[in-house]
Amino acid sequence: MTILAFLLSFALLLITTLHVYWGIGGIWPGTDTKSCAHAVVGFRGVDEMPSPVASFAVGGCLALATLWPLALEGVFAAPFPKEGLAATALLIGLVFLGRGVAGFTPWWRRLTPEQPFARLDQSLYSPLCLLIGASFAILAITEFPA
Repeated sequence: MTILAFLLSFALLLITTLHVYWGIGGIWPGTDTKSCAHAVVGFRGVDEMPSPVASFAVGGCLALATLWPLALEGVFAAPFPKEGLAATALLIGLVFLGRGVAGFTPWWRRLTPEQPFARLDQSLYSPLCLLIGASFAILAITEFPA
């Protein structure tokens, strides 16, 4: 499970880094703010990226989530009991699973029709959320006492 924890934390670290990059004005994978917003935000009529505060807020939440699998596996000391870490990891996993499932619903497709977001969401973003959510759930379940 330690390997899964490191892989999960590494993936979350990359996603955290992207949100910080967008927060400081980065435009990849677009060529300008509009094309970047169409690729990573996708809401109907979006023409600009979210505010730096919003990007940094998401980045901060992701940074905390990055640490959770490592704390759960005992890679470093955490001020929380193992059961609390496992329960929180399960909740984090449910958030990611919910986002992953939402990406395949007609409701979400109507909400986020901009291309290339809609295509990337079904081929990359939503499956990645499902994988991250399942990884958190696996780590959490293996840590609960029998």
